[in-house]
Amino acid sequence: MDSGSSSTIADVSAMIGRVAKSDRAAFASLYQATAPKLLGIVLRILNNRAWADEVIQDAYLKIWQKADQFDANKASPITWMVSIARNAAIDELRKHPAGRTTNDDELDLIAGRQPTAQDQVEDQQAVNQLNHCIDQLEKERQDMVRLAYLNGWSREDLASQFGQPINTVKTWLRRALQDIKGCLES
Repeated sequence: MDSGSSSTIADVSAMIGRVAKSDRAAFASLYQATAPKLLGIVLRILNNRAWADEVIQDAYLKIWQKADQFDANKASPITWMVSIARNAAIDELRKHPAGRTTNDDELDLIAGRQPTAQDQVEDQQAVNQLNHCIDQLEKERQDMVRLAYLNGWSREDLASQFGQPINTVKTWLRRALQDIKGCLES
């Protein structure tokens, strides 16, 4: 699936099914199709982009690990993924109350929101902008970001692939995310 196409519920369900079989390409497509939506939700909860980026990374790790538990008869794929991301964000707020910027009533309102057609259009525009910003990074950083966040590679996998210590990989990813953030904000 290319970044210019929009994903249907059936497409996303099929991607989750392939992710359950450890299909990294399907995971990359799933991330590309859904990350802007999930990031928007987590960012509204946490109100901190760096924190939201960390929670999204953890949420996609959970999605990778729990893909075999997805049941299309119980929930739409987006609802299932939003639930994982939203719960991860709320768990973070509970762990770090000093970073909390919303109250429980606001959290309940956030939990009940469903994506609209306008959200989906905005999501696709965000995917296109994100891809543009990733393309602005130097080649090695582009590869690292895509492997980490689209293909689900661990920091250990990246350290091995790029022949660098894990702390260097963490620093490179953090700087790449800062560059992407700056690009997205411009």
